[in-house]
Amino acid sequence: MRIRTKIDARAKTRWLKRFRPPILFALCGAALVFLAPYLPDYVPDHFLTDERAEAISEIASGVLFILALGWLVGTIVDALIKRRLAGLHLDAEDNLEARKSATRLDVVRRVWIVIAGIVTIAAALTVIPGVKQIGVSLFASAGIAGIAIGLAARPVLSNLIAGLQIAFTQPIRLDDAVVVEGEWGWIEEIGLFYVVIKIWDWRRLVVPLSYFIEKPFQNWTRKSASIIGPIYWTVDYHAPISRMREKLEEICKSTPLWDGDVVNLQVTEASGTSVTVRGLASASTSPKAWDLRCLIREQMIEWLQTEHPEALPRLRADTAIDMPDEFSGFAPQRE
Repeated sequence: MRIRTKIDARAKTRWLKRFRPPILFALCGAALVFLAPYLPDYVPDHFLTDERAEAISEIASGVLFILALGWLVGTIVDALIKRRLAGLHLDAEDNLEARKSATRLDVVRRVWIVIAGIVTIAAALTVIPGVKQIGVSLFASAGIAGIAIGLAARPVLSNLIAGLQIAFTQPIRLDDAVVVEGEWGWIEEIGLFYVVIKIWDWRRLVVPLSYFIEKPFQNWTRKSASIIGPIYWTVDYHAPISRMREKLEEICKSTPLWDGDVVNLQVTEASGTSVTVRGLASASTSPKAWDLRCLIREQMIEWLQTEHPEALPRLRADTAIDMPDEFSGFAPQRE
């Protein structure tokens, strides 16, 4: 109970810290409104008149109040989304629905932060007369510059739109097992403009969001978290295929990594010197599927070495001996 109380206290402290900046902005704006009538008493008239002091305080306080309001609204929405994210059970056995919600909420949260920041700054600038006039004149007269800026911002806008598409159509989700650019890994982070894929060897592959809208890729956990893992062996023609199939089922039934759904073994290829055998086994998650594949591969090799060494691949060759002429008389004669 004490530990739980300490965690709750820390969470409340973090919440209070998030609201400090907008509260400070609002207090500064209120202080300017309150102190504006007294400023001319402490500043010479040739520096600051009563009318000028009132105008400056009105503009500054308006900017501060708008920034405070925008920051406050953005912080409240962001905190509510983060609280909802923290309540999702991503560590559950079947976490498909949780990953769907987490992907949608995380992308919407990032887009909301950008939109709220742009709207707040734009609203604050409209309070300043000079900046407002400059902005209006730029929009009215800089057509070519606007086209150039639009072309330059096209990758940013395409990634932003792709992020919204991914949030609602969800071709990928957090913790999905994917194959991108020949690399196999999990979706670790979906940012505002890029996706971070954690490769199986802990490398990170950073891909633009637009990649998942414009190019094909493999998603192994699109419909569910369960996944089928293939295991391959190269064995000799003397390998007991039926016994290997029974051994595969025995290995799967002996481990909790198998989800009890799919187990199968087939001969997929036969060359001149060896046979390729493929086993299939399913698991509830992609990490479990990887561990299950490694376990099956190791135990099957150990079993073949112990019980059926003749099944191990071997190299065959035909040899011919050319005998010299002086020994030809010793060759056996056929009757």
